[in-house]
Amino acid sequence: MTDALAMDPENRKIITLARSARARNGVPEGAAVRDETGRTYVAGTVALPSLELSALRTAVAMAVASGARSLEAAAVVSAAETVPEADRSAVRDLGGAGTPVLLAAPDGTLRTTVPA
Repeated sequence: MTDALAMDPENRKIITLARSARARNGVPEGAAVRDETGRTYVAGTVALPSLELSALRTAVAMAVASGARSLEAAAVVSAAETVPEADRSAVRDLGGAGTPVLLAAPDGTLRTTVPA
Protein backbone atom coordinates (compact mmCIF):
# COMPACT_ATOMS: atom_id res chain seq x y z
CA MET A 1 0.00 0.00 0.00
CA THR A 2 1.30 3.43 -0.84
CA ASP A 3 1.68 6.09 1.83
CA ALA A 4 -1.02 8.12 0.09
CA LEU A 5 -3.47 5.22 0.32
CA ALA A 6 -2.57 4.58 3.96
CA MET A 7 -3.23 8.25 4.74
CA ASP A 8 -6.57 8.18 2.92
CA PRO A 9 -9.14 9.85 5.20
CA GLU A 10 -11.20 6.66 5.44
CA ASN A 11 -8.15 4.66 6.53
CA ARG A 12 -7.17 7.35 9.05
CA LYS A 13 -10.73 7.12 10.37
CA ILE A 14 -10.52 3.40 11.11
CA ILE A 15 -7.14 3.88 12.81
CA THR A 16 -8.67 6.62 14.96
CA LEU A 17 -11.67 4.43 15.81
CA ALA A 18 -9.41 1.51 16.71
CA ARG A 19 -7.25 3.75 18.88
CA SER A 20 -10.32 5.10 20.67
CA ALA A 21 -11.64 1.58 21.38
CA ARG A 22 -8.29 0.56 22.85
CA ALA A 23 -8.11 3.62 25.10
CA ARG A 24 -11.77 3.66 26.12
CA ASN A 25 -11.81 0.00 27.15
CA GLY A 26 -8.28 -0.20 28.54
CA VAL A 27 -7.49 -3.25 26.42
CA PRO A 28 -4.22 -4.26 24.71
CA GLU A 29 -5.63 -3.82 21.19
CA GLY A 30 -8.30 -1.86 19.40
CA ALA A 31 -9.45 -2.65 15.88
CA ALA A 32 -11.83 -1.38 13.25
CA VAL A 33 -12.92 -2.75 9.89
CA ARG A 34 -14.77 -1.05 7.02
CA ASP A 35 -17.19 -3.09 4.94
CA GLU A 36 -18.13 -2.80 1.27
CA THR A 37 -20.80 -0.20 2.04
CA GLY A 38 -18.49 2.00 4.13
CA ARG A 39 -19.92 0.92 7.49
CA THR A 40 -17.37 0.52 10.26
CA TYR A 41 -17.21 -2.00 13.09
CA VAL A 42 -15.05 -1.27 16.11
CA ALA A 43 -13.90 -3.63 18.84
CA GLY A 44 -11.38 -4.20 21.58
CA THR A 45 -9.69 -7.33 22.81
CA VAL A 46 -12.07 -9.84 24.44
CA ALA A 47 -10.51 -11.67 27.39
CA LEU A 48 -13.03 -13.74 29.32
CA PRO A 49 -12.33 -17.01 31.11
CA SER A 50 -14.29 -18.89 28.44
CA LEU A 51 -13.66 -16.68 25.40
CA GLU A 52 -10.55 -14.96 24.10
CA LEU A 53 -10.57 -13.00 20.85
CA SER A 54 -8.21 -10.43 19.45
CA ALA A 55 -9.66 -7.04 18.69
CA LEU A 56 -9.42 -7.64 14.95
CA ARG A 57 -11.18 -11.00 15.03
CA THR A 58 -13.88 -9.43 17.21
CA ALA A 59 -14.37 -6.58 14.72
CA VAL A 60 -14.59 -9.06 11.82
CA ALA A 61 -17.14 -11.13 13.76
CA MET A 62 -19.20 -7.99 14.42
CA ALA A 63 -19.16 -7.17 10.70
CA VAL A 64 -20.28 -10.69 9.77
CA ALA A 65 -23.01 -10.68 12.43
CA SER A 66 -24.26 -7.36 11.03
CA GLY A 67 -24.52 -8.68 7.48
CA ALA A 68 -21.31 -7.42 5.87
CA ARG A 69 -20.46 -9.31 2.70
CA SER A 70 -16.92 -8.02 2.23
CA LEU A 71 -14.28 -5.78 3.78
CA GLU A 72 -12.46 -2.85 2.22
CA ALA A 73 -9.86 -2.38 4.97
CA ALA A 74 -8.96 -3.23 8.54
CA ALA A 75 -6.90 -1.45 11.20
CA VAL A 76 -5.33 -2.60 14.46
CA VAL A 77 -3.83 -0.36 17.13
CA SER A 78 -1.43 -2.33 19.27
CA ALA A 79 1.99 -2.35 20.86
CA ALA A 80 2.70 -5.51 18.82
CA GLU A 81 5.12 -5.32 15.91
CA THR A 82 3.13 -7.64 13.63
CA VAL A 83 -0.44 -8.68 12.86
CA PRO A 84 -0.86 -12.36 13.80
CA GLU A 85 -1.72 -14.77 10.99
CA ALA A 86 -5.00 -15.76 12.70
CA ASP A 87 -6.13 -12.12 12.58
CA ARG A 88 -5.10 -11.67 8.96
CA SER A 89 -6.87 -14.93 8.13
CA ALA A 90 -10.16 -13.64 9.59
CA VAL A 91 -9.89 -10.50 7.44
CA ARG A 92 -9.00 -12.63 4.41
CA ASP A 93 -12.04 -14.87 4.96
CA LEU A 94 -14.40 -11.91 4.58
CA GLY A 95 -12.44 -9.42 2.49
CA GLY A 96 -10.11 -11.49 0.37
CA ALA A 97 -6.34 -11.82 0.27
CA GLY A 98 -5.74 -8.28 -0.95
CA THR A 99 -7.60 -6.52 1.86
CA PRO A 100 -5.19 -4.07 3.49
CA VAL A 101 -4.58 -4.47 7.23
CA LEU A 102 -3.11 -1.35 8.78
CA LEU A 103 -1.07 -1.78 11.96
CA ALA A 104 -0.68 1.36 14.05
CA ALA A 105 1.19 2.08 17.26
CA PRO A 106 -0.76 3.12 20.38
CA ASP A 107 -0.26 6.78 19.44
CA GLY A 108 -1.95 6.15 16.07
CA THR A 109 1.23 6.25 13.99
CA LEU A 110 0.97 3.82 11.09
CA ARG A 111 3.71 1.19 11.42
CA THR A 112 2.97 -1.01 8.45
CA THR A 113 0.29 -2.20 6.07
CA VAL A 114 0.08 -5.87 5.19
CA PRO A 115 -2.27 -7.79 2.91
CA ALA A 116 -4.78 -10.02 4.65
